[in-house]
Amino acid sequence: MNKRLISLTIAACGILSLQAQTLNIAMTGDIMMGTTFPSVMLPANEGRDLFRDAKDILVNADLTLGNLEGTLCDGGRSTKGSGPNSYSFRTPTSYGHLLKEAGFDYLSMANNHANDFGPEGIVSTETVLESQGILFSGIAGRIESAVIERKGLKIGLCAFGHNSYTLKHTDLTTVGRIVDDLVSKCDLVIVSFHGGAEGRTKNHLPQGPESFLGENRGSLRQLAHFCIDHGADVVYGHGPHVVRAMEVYKDRFIAYSLGNFCTPYNVSLTGISGYAPVVEININADGSFIDGQIHSFLQTRGVGPRQDAAGSAAREIRQLSEADIPQSQATIDAQGTIRLKGKR
Repeated sequence: MNKRLISLTIAACGILSLQAQTLNIAMTGDIMMGTTFPSVMLPANEGRDLFRDAKDILVNADLTLGNLEGTLCDGGRSTKGSGPNSYSFRTPTSYGHLLKEAGFDYLSMANNHANDFGPEGIVSTETVLESQGILFSGIAGRIESAVIERKGLKIGLCAFGHNSYTLKHTDLTTVGRIVDDLVSKCDLVIVSFHGGAEGRTKNHLPQGPESFLGENRGSLRQLAHFCIDHGADVVYGHGPHVVRAMEVYKDRFIAYSLGNFCTPYNVSLTGISGYAPVVEININADGSFIDGQIHSFLQTRGVGPRQDAAGSAAREIRQLSEADIPQSQATIDAQGTIRLKGKR
């Protein structure tokens, strides 16, 4: 039974106030379903097949989260330059329903492509997401956070990025204020961040701050631990366009980068850049981590994520986690199952 049927069944039985003992969360990285700028690059069948292989996982989770890399708009002027590192993403507004049908409940807008078509693009994107009942946050001066109820639990969601128009993750005063506010009024708090240097050579999680193209892309270990120390229960990241390590810290789950998920055009999908995991975790009602599973998908140009029987993404995340965060409270096995150390 999917999450929407569960909600309707609970409401119909008049037991919405009862809290669940556990919550199942699915998380993905970057989503940009196709673009009409600078030329039209859109998938076949109006995108209806993009999420085909991953849909069952996304729809059946209690809560499904991702990062919307770009805009949902039909016009406007690009704010980016014409250099080799300048990309503008403009997905048609008619594609909005695909996100809802794929099961997404919340999407981060705190990234370096949300402003690709200026205020017009931001407003259009927000309008489309609202029309589909999908929550969002992350743009400075607009919506700072969102709250959703699942299985009787009130869940706070917030997102941070490295660009001037986002709620910046390098501004720990702002991060702390928003996380503290959500902790004060919610049962669970989930934080998303867009940060880190980009590219196939940036898969390892460094100590200390990162920079890329002259920008401060954050000290991500510090950020994630700061959020957990302030009461957040789950932290997940994206931005490097490759997967990175995962850890359990103080019984809370952190994913440092989930890489690309559904980016069929104008994003490199060569080698490890094509790894497109869905990470599914189970947590207790108090936010503590129980277990999880890395579902491996691969992308090819114009197609979207497709199931990968070889488990490439899970294997890569396992190796990176063992190398970069040996002190994690969790282990990842060869099948991508995430368990607390000492538990079988």
